[in-house]
Amino acid sequence: QVQLVESGGDLVQPGGSLRLSCTGSGMILSLYTTGWFRQAPGNGRELVASITRGMSTNYADSVKGRFTISRDNAENTVYLQMNNLKPEDTAVYYCRARLSDLDYWGQGTQVTVSS
Repeated sequence: QVQLVESGGDLVQPGGSLRLSCTGSGMILSLYTTGWFRQAPGNGRELVASITRGMSTNYADSVKGRFTISRDNAENTVYLQMNNLKPEDTAVYYCRARLSDLDYWGQGTQVTVSS
């Protein structure tokens, strides 16, 4: 069974840090372009960061310099390191992996930034 499992979401104070994990099961994640998306209440789902098969990365302007996406092939996991978190980063974060017409989403993990 092919699936993506996210973890690492939590409640954190402004200025704090979190690391989200997206682990692939039944798939080799390094073959895919993997992205982190987020969706806040009342908003659409937006791309936060992505990493290609060749390790090229892309970031939304709102997170550049604060978030870092990376991949550990041995762990079959993509990470999102989030630093200097702001209340506007509050959202459900989803992992997505795409390869040609294959398209998988994880179930999401909640990140709440609040004092």
